[in-house]
Amino acid sequence: MPDLNYHHLRYFRAVAHDGNLTRTAERLNLSQSALSVQIRQLEERLGHALFERRGRQLHLTEAGRIALDHADAIFSAGEELIATLRQTGTTRQVLRVGGMATLSRNFQIAFLRPVLGRADVEVVLRSGSPAELLHQLETLNLDVVLLTRPPENKADLPFVAHKLAEQPVSLIGRPDALTAGLSLGQYLASAPLILPTRDSSVRTGFDALAARLDVNPQIAAEVDDMAMMRLLAREGLGLAVMPPIVVRDELASGLLREIDRLEGLTESFYAVTLSRRFPNPLLRDLIAARPADFAAGNDAD
Repeated sequence: MPDLNYHHLRYFRAVAHDGNLTRTAERLNLSQSALSVQIRQLEERLGHALFERRGRQLHLTEAGRIALDHADAIFSAGEELIATLRQTGTTRQVLRVGGMATLSRNFQIAFLRPVLGRADVEVVLRSGSPAELLHQLETLNLDVVLLTRPPENKADLPFVAHKLAEQPVSLIGRPDALTAGLSLGQYLASAPLILPTRDSSVRTGFDALAARLDVNPQIAAEVDDMAMMRLLAREGLGLAVMPPIVVRDELASGLLREIDRLEGLTESFYAVTLSRRFPNPLLRDLIAARPADFAAGNDAD
């Protein structure tokens, strides 16, 4: 039986990470047909299809995901061998993290804090919609995705959602918005409010709370980004419904005040991964961190 052709494996790895045969062929200065032949010969050698086509996109099969894990390990080992023999030290580990665009920057920094600044670790941080990030996780271009709700599992590719922490949600505003003696229901009925958009779990909980209190809120703004909510609250546009972690520094300085805690409302934070044969070793300690670690020492959003 012939040995594995590592040129084929290298070409496969490049296509798998690019997700596009044409783009990879251009980058490697090969014809698309020549690259296709290399992939097909590897598939024949392994006895399994490595890609399936969905529309114009190539997606890894289960065998393809296994092959890519091995290919990454093989070529990383080769790079480490070269670095060792050249006495350049251990190669840097790469951690690829996706954070939904609306996620609190404070929380992302807190999650990554144990590896930030390490000379042997490179952090690649991407933002986007949950659908975009989960697709990159499926194609193994990300190691973990940070979300505020667990994704729906697919029958052929279940996600693993690790709940990292749960933060309370409060009514936040400038000190001059405070009125002595007002109840929460009176604030919600009379003050302009800055709310998350309706696709947010916090907004769903808030709408239920308003219904229970029989109030019709005056909505000043609906915002899908916590950083923008923070800025609008600082400008005095209204009272913001958000986790206090988002405005930690403003609360500490007195620029903003926590007017009231919204009982029963929380925002959860999840690290979503795939079950992989070769998981990124950096993830284990990050995911195992206690929720209290995320509430302490957060910087501005």
